[in-house]
Amino acid sequence: MWIKDLTDAIKLWIEIGQPDERRILKACGRSDQVVVYCYGGHTSKIWWDGIANKLTRARNLQVVSIPAEQASELNKLVERSMVIHVNIQDGEVYVSSDKGQITITPEIWRDTNNQGN
Repeated sequence: MWIKDLTDAIKLWIEIGQPDERRILKACGRSDQVVVYCYGGHTSKIWWDGIANKLTRARNLQVVSIPAEQASELNKLVERSMVIHVNIQDGEVYVSSDKGQITITPEIWRDTNNQGN
């Protein structure tokens, strides 16, 4: 997913899942900011541990993990035609729909300001 400005420059590039490092580096080279949202629990941690060192030069990269149990709860809200409401406050994400509500506490594995993992 991209957000572009009026000159067609990519301001924000969002990836979901576990993209390979080549795709992430491509995004970092073409965009002002890149955010990867992963949600696979332990498999996401294995993925990130395997590529984190290859992405040290990507200064505009942020990696956010949605804990597996919270991702599973979020999946229960999905419908073919749905309306969701999202509020973000103090590092927590509150998601609600007609099917219920959940709270997500994302884990920041890498931030553009703090290059740690």
